[in-house]
Amino acid sequence: MAEFKSEQKTINRSAAYIYNFLSDFTNFEHLMPEQITNWQATENNCSFTIQGMADVAMRMEEKIPGKKVYVVSEGKVPFEFDMTFKLDEEKDNNTKVNLMINASINPMMVMMVKRPLSNLVNIMVDKLKEHMEG
Repeated sequence: MAEFKSEQKTINRSAAYIYNFLSDFTNFEHLMPEQITNWQATENNCSFTIQGMADVAMRMEEKIPGKKVYVVSEGKVPFEFDMTFKLDEEKDNNTKVNLMINASINPMMVMMVKRPLSNLVNIMVDKLKEHMEG
């Protein structure tokens, strides 16, 4: 299991506000890098294409209000993975946010996906901060 963790970002919003946004996949389109196409989403499921690579589907697995959103891969994906947004509210409506992806990939594949997945988690958290504070 390979782990890819974002830099922790402090977002000037309450954990409840951020949680409400993250607990609905229809909002995730705002967080995706430009290599993501064919975005389709309902509140609890989404699918998309990573240009030149693969089609991916995900579903909401667990939602803990104000604390965590846990997502898992679904259907035919290049490799099994899960994604966790952790929220840690501090005082004055500031919330620390981390995003982590765990992927079931062999050691040779890790070398190929390390940079793209590390970039992805940071892009998503950066875009979340931008969207929440913008």
